[in-house]
Amino acid sequence: MIKKALVIFLWVLHLTALIGIALGYQDFFVTKSPLTLLYLSIVLWICFPIRSIKKMALFGLCFAVGIGVEWIGVHTGSLFGDYYYGDNLGPKIDGIPYLIGINWAILVFITHAIVQSFINNITAQIFSAAGMMVVLDFFLEHICDYAGFWYFNGGAGWWNYVCWFIIAAILHTILAHYKLQGDRNSSLHLYAAQLIFALGLWMIISI
Repeated sequence: MIKKALVIFLWVLHLTALIGIALGYQDFFVTKSPLTLLYLSIVLWICFPIRSIKKMALFGLCFAVGIGVEWIGVHTGSLFGDYYYGDNLGPKIDGIPYLIGINWAILVFITHAIVQSFINNITAQIFSAAGMMVVLDFFLEHICDYAGFWYFNGGAGWWNYVCWFIIAAILHTILAHYKLQGDRNSSLHLYAAQLIFALGLWMIISI
């Protein structure tokens, strides 16, 4: 019952934001993005669930890697291109929002759980899950400027997606090695809500 309520409210948050932005209240809704990301993490921890030391350690690893690669990306431009973070993802450490690390961890966990339920081959699981992360990143790149998340000088190039795929594949290889298991249903909702929001917002700003 709790899981169902959390998932329903997850969709309410995302659909309400899309409607509100479409009606012209973008300044109100996009600035609430940190709260939405925090809610996503709460849903993951309760519904996945994350209770064991192993899962907490793997989540911490994904968080640390996410922060680390984003720091390299922002300060050197060698991974994802020339970009910097805006103010709508909350507090930062040396230019990197803490929540971007949490988002990396959330995406790795939910895509890992999703592909596990459909694909048996480990290598195919790793590549498919990494591909799902790249797909979501592709659509996020089209709304990031508008939402005040991050800004690319010249837009995100092909190298951004190559690096995303490689880093994601490495993390999924680690999760596969430690046989991470999670709830498919809640993971599908967490992924779909973010994807539909990105697609919906892209359509809104393209009109």
